[in-house]
Amino acid sequence: MGLDWNMTKGNKEVFAIVVFGCIINEGYINKASEEEEHCIFNQNRSACTYGVTVGLLAFLTCLVYLAVDVHFPQISSVKDRKKTVISDVAVSGVWSFFWFVGFCFLANQWQVSNPNDNPMNEGADAARAAIAFSFFSIFTWAGQAVLAYQRYRLGSDSALFSQDYMDPSQDQGPPYPPYASNDDLDPSAGYQQPPTDGYDAGTQGYQAQDY
Repeated sequence: MGLDWNMTKGNKEVFAIVVFGCIINEGYINKASEEEEHCIFNQNRSACTYGVTVGLLAFLTCLVYLAVDVHFPQISSVKDRKKTVISDVAVSGVWSFFWFVGFCFLANQWQVSNPNDNPMNEGADAARAAIAFSFFSIFTWAGQAVLAYQRYRLGSDSALFSQDYMDPSQDQGPPYPPYASNDDLDPSAGYQQPPTDGYDAGTQGYQAQDY
């Protein structure tokens, strides 16, 4: 699930950049007889503003939660871990709704746009790209909410929300064995008492030889 998790986050960032980048670069046009620029979406400045705002804030949100994911293994409090994962579920669900509203708003305004307002059809590809990636963003954020919820349920049944949780990627192998005391050693290999029948200097020492 880790690979899907990271790919979903990466897709969200790319989609958000495409949406607000297309609108900023080519979302405002003006007629030859006018100097004032108008939003390409039915000259409705609110549509362009909404697309840029949602895209930029979604991108910043991705960066924030990317930092949270990096810091997550260092969070010692079980309650803080649960709150972090729950917030990911809630935020992803909210952003999925925002993108749904943005897709409907931009698609509707593009559909009712007057072709005479843009006779050269300038920025049409950028407008369609913004609409398309707004649509894709709905499912990426919804998928992120589902993955975060699965992570929460998985954590409830594992060590994710326990005090002993450690990041598996930081596992350095089995710890060193504890120091063995004398009581843990084999008694037969320990210190042996000297024999009771020690050296008798009187009977077993050097004796003079008679010639």
